[in-house]
Amino acid sequence: MPSPRDDVLSLLAGQPLGRLPVFGGLPSLTAAGLSAAGLRYSETHTDAARMAAAASTTFETFGYESAVAPFDLCVEAEALGAGIDFQTDAGNFLAPVVSQPLAFGSLRPDGPELAGLAAAGRVPLVADALSRLKAGVGRQVAIGAWVPGPFTLSWQLFGAEAWLAATVEGEVIAEWLEAVAGALAQVGKRYREAGADFLTVHEMGGSPQVVGPRSFRRWVKPALARLCAALPGPVVLSVCGDTNAVVEDLLSCGAGAINVDQRNQLARTVTLAAGRALVLGNLDPVGVLSEGTPDVVAEAVRHIASAGADALWPGCDLWPAIPEANFRALIEAARDCRSARSGSA
Repeated sequence: MPSPRDDVLSLLAGQPLGRLPVFGGLPSLTAAGLSAAGLRYSETHTDAARMAAAASTTFETFGYESAVAPFDLCVEAEALGAGIDFQTDAGNFLAPVVSQPLAFGSLRPDGPELAGLAAAGRVPLVADALSRLKAGVGRQVAIGAWVPGPFTLSWQLFGAEAWLAATVEGEVIAEWLEAVAGALAQVGKRYREAGADFLTVHEMGGSPQVVGPRSFRRWVKPALARLCAALPGPVVLSVCGDTNAVVEDLLSCGAGAINVDQRNQLARTVTLAAGRALVLGNLDPVGVLSEGTPDVVAEAVRHIASAGADALWPGCDLWPAIPEANFRALIEAARDCRSARSGSA
């Protein structure tokens, strides 16, 4: 009998399944899983063994069909020189944040920092965690790794306000984003070599809901297309927010699958993507999974199945404080749904 890993990798290879797998490519930790493993969230970002153990817990506790690392958006920004606050003294699930951004222009597109990104900072630590995952739960579930999109990394690195102000600089910005895409591709390749079965590009800062469709097409899309083309597949492109105006643009970036969130008109996106890319989504990780009831979760699963999604994915990373009953309702409801796109609905 195929394992969850077999099914997920078959799906990502373009082979329709008769069921809807439940997995993700972004941080997927739960409070219940961490507690069962005796782990604290703040300890999982800087220790490879703890990162791997934490990533395994969502499968071990609930049957989630992937294990994903890393858990924060700052890995590459830190490796390029930005100061990071790991918030170890803060609340349970506050992720690391950039506390000291760099000045725009302090890094050159052809400089040594970007050229050496795949060997810098915590990138090797994440690769170590992925190798540990591959040797552990990777025999049963798919191992995912992710990198930020070039636009998102840039606003992490320089601060959102300064970065958005810099986008008036035309050719300078285009050259920078092209170089960042190349550097991120090397990070993704390292993660795949370490054991990741698939890669996700998460362009949250470059969402059209943040920058608008016109700026998305001008600045965000070209660098995404370059990055997706340079990464070893399978590749999932994840863009948060209202993406309805740019679905064709997302599809033209060349990823084998796109992940959309709850603001996306899923049935329309499925129609546009037919024969071009898988559509993964579009569970609301907060309003439904964290704040809803088991019945609300089950209804959301049925709605996503009827819209034709290829797999159930959260629209963004999971909020760890998901009630256990809600997560179990998600897994149970998915078992009762057939994949509409497989012809078996």
